[in-house]
Amino acid sequence: MSEIPRKAVSRTARLAALPLSFAGRATLGLGKRLGGRPADEVTAELQQQTADQLFATLGKLKGGAMKFGQVLSVFEAALPEEVAGPYRAALTKLQDAAPPMPAGKVHSLLAERLGPNWRKKFRSFENRPAAAASIGQVHRAVWHDGRVVAVKLQYPGAGDALLSDLAQLSRVAWLLGPLIPGLDIKPLITELRSRVAEELDYALEAAAQQRHAEEFADDPDITVPGVVAQADQILISEWLDGTPLSEVITGGTQQERDRAGQLLARFLFAGPSRTGLLHADPHPGNFRLIKDEGPVEGWRLGVLDFGTVDRLPEGLPAPIGDSLRMALAGDADGVLDMLREEGFVKPAIQLDPAAVLDYLLPIIEPATVETFHFTRAWMRAQAARIADPRSPAYNLGKQLNLPPAYLLIHRVTLSTIGVLCQLGANAPFRAEMLEWLPGFAHPVDEPTGS
Repeated sequence: MSEIPRKAVSRTARLAALPLSFAGRATLGLGKRLGGRPADEVTAELQQQTADQLFATLGKLKGGAMKFGQVLSVFEAALPEEVAGPYRAALTKLQDAAPPMPAGKVHSLLAERLGPNWRKKFRSFENRPAAAASIGQVHRAVWHDGRVVAVKLQYPGAGDALLSDLAQLSRVAWLLGPLIPGLDIKPLITELRSRVAEELDYALEAAAQQRHAEEFADDPDITVPGVVAQADQILISEWLDGTPLSEVITGGTQQERDRAGQLLARFLFAGPSRTGLLHADPHPGNFRLIKDEGPVEGWRLGVLDFGTVDRLPEGLPAPIGDSLRMALAGDADGVLDMLREEGFVKPAIQLDPAAVLDYLLPIIEPATVETFHFTRAWMRAQAARIADPRSPAYNLGKQLNLPPAYLLIHRVTLSTIGVLCQLGANAPFRAEMLEWLPGFAHPVDEPTGS
């Protein structure tokens, strides 16, 4: 497809066809098993076909469907291994690629948004996009002053497409939910819809990106490209080279995985503390590992796409650090009191403090050791524990509430941990929390040196 299918009827038909196709495929699979083919062979074939159709449809629609696919892809590490294989390749494709607009359409958009003499602003412009994602695509170019730049163009009709897709996806969420145990799909889609207006506003994105670029300008570990120009639905930034994290996940050395994981954890906690903003789209396509010929300690993390941010003027909320510190100290009553105070436990709900602590401790294991090895197996175990109706954790989890103020923080943290598990990284999560998470090392009203 050259651009977003804009008619609601066309887009709805594509998404509505998915459950029918799944059902038809399952019936066909039953017929094959009755015909004598091994059950596991038929199941693997059906999983592969389902993955191909699901993510091909999401990719072609772009818009909200594509965005949802990217968000879902970071939770791939939680899939049971017998299911993960067929889906992994299809999910990964969503992290960096989508069908591009043709050159003629790109040129007309540039003329519309930069003026008829737009070519004079560039020394050169590459017609073939360097990347295409959910609501726009990126072209490499050389600005008139000689700087290599990334030109991000929003797809025509992206706003209507986002809202239409997400409305339709909420109706078929029951099909997608079983892919990721323990993840409630409907609230995720609702939250994505609430962020649509922000993500479509490239002026807001430019401001958030420039805030990060200025703060990390001299940082030895984190690099954010500066904003060169912004007009209407176009954003021009300094070009950023490096290896996409998606490539590190699929073929990186352990050294590369560990360094990427360390820096990703650092950015998760340091970013809000230093900028007052939380980068809220942590899928692997938005990060680059920038290596040089020096030691591993000098490799940097490049960060892209600031279309979705959470505004946290005081950094991450201190109650997060406070509750984690108390949990690790075994203060079950203190943890439950904090959860009640912040709205995670509603007033009418009665919970056993010890049971709450038992629920939390396996999840916060990365905060207990100097270096934690994030693995798919660990994440799968956590997801299965929370999703198994026979588990005490399942019943307790159903009684917990997620306050709106914490919704995006929760998703970003969970998504980042998902990427760390895809990397299989050994990361010093605890050290980053001690340095950057308010309340974790000591209560926020207690002097640092006490």
